[in-house]
Amino acid sequence: MADSKVSPVPLLKEELDIVIPTIRNLDFLEMWRPFFQPYHLIIVQDGDPSKVINVPEGFDYELYNRNDINRILGPKASCISFKDSACRCFGYMVSKKKYIYTIDDDCFVAKDPSGKNINALEQHIKNLLTPATPHFFNTLYDPYREGADFVRGYPFSLREGVPTAVSHGLWLNIPDYDAPTQLVKPLERNTRYVDAVLTIPKSTLFPMCGMNLAFDRELIGPAMYFGLMGDGQPIGRYDDMWAGWCMKVICDHLGFGVKTGLPYIWHSKASNPFVNLKKEYKGIYWQEELIPFFQAVKLPAECTTVQECYIELSKQVKAKLGGIDEYFDKLADAMVTWIEAWDELNPSGSKAANQSA
Repeated sequence: MADSKVSPVPLLKEELDIVIPTIRNLDFLEMWRPFFQPYHLIIVQDGDPSKVINVPEGFDYELYNRNDINRILGPKASCISFKDSACRCFGYMVSKKKYIYTIDDDCFVAKDPSGKNINALEQHIKNLLTPATPHFFNTLYDPYREGADFVRGYPFSLREGVPTAVSHGLWLNIPDYDAPTQLVKPLERNTRYVDAVLTIPKSTLFPMCGMNLAFDRELIGPAMYFGLMGDGQPIGRYDDMWAGWCMKVICDHLGFGVKTGLPYIWHSKASNPFVNLKKEYKGIYWQEELIPFFQAVKLPAECTTVQECYIELSKQVKAKLGGIDEYFDKLADAMVTWIEAWDELNPSGSKAANQSA
């Protein structure tokens, strides 16, 4: 049963890194200072490595540019995207913390309906530290939050839940639309604040957005690869969605949960829909085959770690998607390279054992 007592949310300041991909000065951190300053930041600079990125004083951070990525990973740096925010996953790889929060540099502090600033990080921590319920849907959404519980008819054998691997937050103001939707709804803004968190059911996929996202790196980190996007690739803006599809089938297999809903951030600016269309058009076409592929993925029982699951998934990508375009052969190889690089930088292994409920 859900505990009705309210306890302080742990800061986890020694256990959580904030990963930010950027091409510009990080002035946006001033607004986040009350919430982010206790934490270590990992900044992944995209684009020209000779450009100087200014970070406001008082933040504890490390900054990596493309030269650093090439130096640290050597030939395996080919798996990290260039000129695309997918480069952020390098930050996941070099972190040594249990949890990761990642945010885009055009995202600001949102306000709840009462006008209070939202501490997005605190809500993500709440989501990650309470169980998820992917096996049976609770109509009061998250039964572990204050004022909620499991409803009548919810099986008692499932009320313990499963570990939460991912907390997917949302956004106010500029919606996260694809280019065609942007073009037909140029003035639309998201003003709906829904005070809810829910577990995405097992065997259900979703479009993961990377601009306001937290995850348990020890549970699922090796699956959070944002693919090959941007410079030299035929596709962009599908990095977070690719990671989301891969992550979700692995979470379903290993018995982990994924939550979505609160917290909200304020997405401040719309990207150019014509530029986005050029990046997305193959993805829009390919996703009609990608989604059925992920819906049908079966991972063998002997795959009991995230790495084993991800390598198996890469084989299925090559076998079943390679015929669509040679890009998927290249992507499948990059998935293997990613795991090899991850294990080199994390030799103790964040190889989560099977914790199926």
